[in-house]
Amino acid sequence: MWQFRLWDVQDVAVFLSITLYICDLAGAISIHSSQRSLTRSVQEDVFFSVDVSCSGIPTIQWNFMSAVVSRTIGTWQPGVYSNITVDYSSRVQAYINGSMGLSDLRLQDAGFYVVTVTEAGGSSKDVGFVLKVNEVLYEDLQYLSVSALALACVAALLMLVMWLLNKVYKRIVAWRRKTQMPENNETELQPL
Repeated sequence: MWQFRLWDVQDVAVFLSITLYICDLAGAISIHSSQRSLTRSVQEDVFFSVDVSCSGIPTIQWNFMSAVVSRTIGTWQPGVYSNITVDYSSRVQAYINGSMGLSDLRLQDAGFYVVTVTEAGGSSKDVGFVLKVNEVLYEDLQYLSVSALALACVAALLMLVMWLLNKVYKRIVAWRRKTQMPENNETELQPL
């Protein structure tokens, strides 16, 4: 009676096998990170925490990008080799799980960091991080204290000038009064 069948059991099994295989390929590389936006101050250290998992030994590459420059920080395979560029060789620490530590931050380090994980088969996956680097607070306080001291000196100088001008004004007024008064000799006393 029912002669119309869309799928039979073998077709469903093949479809599920292909779907699982594709899902397995798509999920072959996974990169997990708890925090992708970081803020640090100059001269501090930052740790880009990732947990990389894949089949086989992955190749991990970190790149830096900003509005001004784009460059490779380093490439490594956990337990096999590590190749950190000369610009970062004294400041970068590479970790087996794909994480990277960057020490002694500079203002120029602010930007976008990308970790690329590549398998031996050629498939790869990227994850990005944003790093904001702030200037050290004590430099701002130093600038503020120097500015306050300069303004205090200018205020003291202005008060001294105002005091001196007041003294000069009083002497001029006294001198004018003295010159406008008649001399004692010229004044005659009249009898009553």
